[in-house]
Amino acid sequence: MGSGALGLTLACCLLLAFACGPVLGRVPRDQPEQQEQPEGTEEPLLDHTERAEEKHEKYGPRQGEEAAASRCYRCCDPGAPAYPAFPVPQINLTILKGEKGDRGDRGLQGKYGKAGSVGARGHAGPKGQKGSMGAPGDRCKNYYAAFSVGRKKPLHSNDYYQTVIFDTEFVNLYGHFNMFTGKFYCYVPGIYFFSLNVHTWNQKETYLHIMKNEEEAVILYAQVSDRSIMQSQSLMLELRDQDEVWVRLFKGERENAIFSDEFDTYITFSGYLVKHAAEP
Repeated sequence: MGSGALGLTLACCLLLAFACGPVLGRVPRDQPEQQEQPEGTEEPLLDHTERAEEKHEKYGPRQGEEAAASRCYRCCDPGAPAYPAFPVPQINLTILKGEKGDRGDRGLQGKYGKAGSVGARGHAGPKGQKGSMGAPGDRCKNYYAAFSVGRKKPLHSNDYYQTVIFDTEFVNLYGHFNMFTGKFYCYVPGIYFFSLNVHTWNQKETYLHIMKNEEEAVILYAQVSDRSIMQSQSLMLELRDQDEVWVRLFKGERENAIFSDEFDTYITFSGYLVKHAAEP
């Protein structure tokens, strides 16, 4: 690497200087070459107005020449040059999408909405299993009603109906039979059994009715006879609350009478509850 290499380097430097010299020494067209001023001479100072006029004359169009077209355009100006549109780069979002995150915590419960209309009734479900035995219930309530009364005085009538009043009380459970009116009042609805027993009078007719409210239920009858005998009648009635059962002496063409005395009781009327209406 002696003198041969050094010579090659110098040759390259000369070629580079020869190529770049005209470019570096070129003066722009728009700027005039500055003339060298002798030392000691200064340019006279101008005020602002003179400088503005000089600048205006220097850069403004000369008389008789048209102003050069401006190189700046607005997009809204007519005749503006069309610039080529460059495509906007598109970003593939699928590349930037990350992995699915974990499920968040459940939020607070919102307010209840308005109640909707009732839907159609669904199908009957399967029959459930048999339940366990329950606790023992209360003892069944028993209902009672009974009476038995008698009469020691005779009674006869031939021209009007007459209620048979009883003067002897054998049994009157809870006072359901009224001794003053001669009627049994039903306070326990159900089925009752009633029985009437009388003694006839010689040469007189015996004609009585067992009454339910104001209707004749059954009749007890004995014809005129030389002998007095015991006659009886019985029946069962289904009574409701406040129904009345009593005995009525019937009026007839002949004298109607029943016999008794103060020493013995010949006339009896009895009744009792057989089955309460609430029982199965």
